[in-house]
This record gives sequence, structure tokens and C-alpha cells, in this order.
Amino acid sequence: MEAWQRFLDYVKINTQSDEDSGSTPSTACQQVLAKRLEEEMQALGLERVRREESGYVYGFLSASEGFENSPCIGLIAHLDTAPDFCGENVQPRVVENYEGGAIDLGHGRVLSPEQFPDLKEQIGHDLIVTDGSTLLGADDKAGIAEILTACERLITEKIPHCAIAVCFCPDEEIGHGAALLDIPGFGADFAYTLDGDAVNELNYETFNASAAQWEIQGVNVHPGSAKDIMVNACLVAMEINALLPTEEIPAKTEGYAGFFHLTDMSGSCDRAELKYIIRDHDEARYAARQEKMRQIEKEINARYGQGTAKLSMTEQYRNMACVLKDKMEIVRRAERAMEKAGLQADIRPVRGGTDGAQLSCRGLPCPNLGTGCYGFHGPYEHISTQDMEKATEIILNLVTEK
Repeated sequence: MEAWQRFLDYVKINTQSDEDSGSTPSTACQQVLAKRLEEEMQALGLERVRREESGYVYGFLSASEGFENSPCIGLIAHLDTAPDFCGENVQPRVVENYEGGAIDLGHGRVLSPEQFPDLKEQIGHDLIVTDGSTLLGADDKAGIAEILTACERLITEKIPHCAIAVCFCPDEEIGHGAALLDIPGFGADFAYTLDGDAVNELNYETFNASAAQWEIQGVNVHPGSAKDIMVNACLVAMEINALLPTEEIPAKTEGYAGFFHLTDMSGSCDRAELKYIIRDHDEARYAARQEKMRQIEKEINARYGQGTAKLSMTEQYRNMACVLKDKMEIVRRAERAMEKAGLQADIRPVRGGTDGAQLSCRGLPCPNLGTGCYGFHGPYEHISTQDMEKATEIILNLVTEK
């Protein structure tokens, strides 16, 4: 089976995660895909296949003769899709032999090269797109499909290879990622996540990342007698946001530049809530961003009374470069795998996170590779069947190098 054929089946299973769930996996639907993958891995002939109550699915391929002294390489992708946009009842379609220009997705949405310049490189490809009403789920079901297709080829074509450990994880999109991945049981010497966009993308630098939540308690009285008494929680929330640097938001930053990103806001005069994510590649600047939030909390409480604003910050992941800078041979291995597939590696920092960030800091070095997907987390998500095949080829090159 080709990777894109697997992918078309996987995306029909809704696996959106839920950051407010408090359980792992955060949604029961992720276990539906996990069970499906468990059964598929067993049918393909992978060894030591197991699925845990937490939603993690593991498999293994022993080293071929002649590869006994080679490292065991891990291959990782995540089960969940982002909660940012509808992920239920996904109806993918294939635009064969894309000729360029705009694609009418439906529901008033158009996929155009003006918004997504990668389309100019996709002419002649068969594009998998949405119907405009949901996300596609290529992040990261494309990675899953590519890993299992590579495993199937290794088995059916009897291609010699090193030992391979496979894991599919829940809840990457909500910052949980690989927190419960059983590294000793996984058994890999190092690993790669398949969770990037361009098929030749290679990442070993990520943001340092925190989530920040503000709870704002107002004083609500009748507006006719509110002078010097009322504290409008919504207005205080607006003040908090105004105290952050206006240019340091995702829409105005790129490359290594960090940001504060307001993801959610709600409230009334009596009570309000703000949710942010804080990101920066540089450790010192990251710490300064966290301190900026703390200083705002002090300033607001000094202005309106202690207890008006309560700030909670939770660390999500760290820049994996702090580990991988001393493990560059595994990055070079990925470069060689891409070169063998006729591609030049595009090494760039991730303006986001991968399971590899957590894993690297937990002791399993884990760069990130592209899947061929673009337009993550929304109705404009798209991927070509040819790029999925190329990603599969890169995986095969990774695990067949002696």
C-alpha cells in the first residue's frame, strides 16, 4: 500500500486533542486510531507491538543480518490533530496532476499560490486537499502513514536495515507530546520525529516554550455608583495585553524571533481570563519573557489591589538544540538520507514544537523531519502523494545506512 492510500483512511478518524481534558490521551477518539494502528502493525509483521491505556502505540523491527552492530533508530509521529479547527468528518479529495492556480476547496475557501507559495513547486503533483470545512489531519497522520509504509516495504521487499523502534504518541498538539513515552522500553539509540512541512525540512532547533494563564478578578457594582469602586475585569485584561510589546506577536515575527501569543480570552466585568503561549529560541530571552509576565502581574496588583490578577505559567518544552548540538552526526545522517533521495536538506529552526524537543531533553536525541504537508491546522492544509513517497524514501535511506 502507498503512503497516501493509508493516509486517506487515517484522516477519516477524528483525533483532535483537548487541552482541558486532564487525561491521557486527552480524547477517547485518539484510542480509535491507536487501536487501528496496533492491528495494522501486527498484520504487517512488526514485533513487540503494544498499545497502552495512555494511547501510546509501540512496534519494533529487529536488525537484519549484517546490521547487528548498527544503532537502533526510532521513528515517531503523533496521533492527534490540532483543536484549532474542525477535525470531524474530514472529506479529503485528490486533485490529480495539479496544473497551478487556485483550487476552490468549497465552503467559500480557495487554496491559492499567492497565500501558499509552495503550490508553485507542486505543479504536476497529485494534491490531497480538504473540502474547505475541516482541517486535513496531515499533521501528523502523514508522518504515521509514511513510517508504516516504509516498514511495510522493509518487510515485504526484505530490504536489509538496522533495528527500528516505532512509536505513535497522543496529544502532541496540546503540549503533552511524548511526556509518557517509555524511553527504556522503546529501545532506540536516537530517533526522528516525522512532523515537519517541506519534505526536505530538517530541524534540530525549537523554541523554548511556556503556557501562561491569567485569571482576573474584578469588582462589579452598578455603573451608576461605580466611581472609585468598580474594577472591570475585561478592561484589566486589555491592560495586561497592552503592557506586552506589540511587535512581538506571531504575525510580526519570523526565524529566531520569539513572541507572546494570545490564544484565548473570555470574561465579564466581574471575571476574565487570558491564555498565552510564550516562545523564544534563546534561553536568556525566553527567561526575560517569563519575567515580563511576572512584572506585569505585580504592576496590575499594585494598581488595582492584591489578588486582582493571578498568573500561572507552565513550561511545555525546551530548545532541543541544547542536546543536539553535541549529537550532530544524527543530523548529518538525515542530510545524507535526503541527498540519496535527490534532495538538499533545508535546515531551519522550528517555530513551534515537536515531540523531539521533550524527548531530546529526556535523553533521547530526536531531530525532526518533514512530511510534505503545508498549511497546518486549518482548511488549507494540503500534501502531495509524490512528496509522501519521497518522505518514505528518506526513511528507508535513514535505516539502511550502515
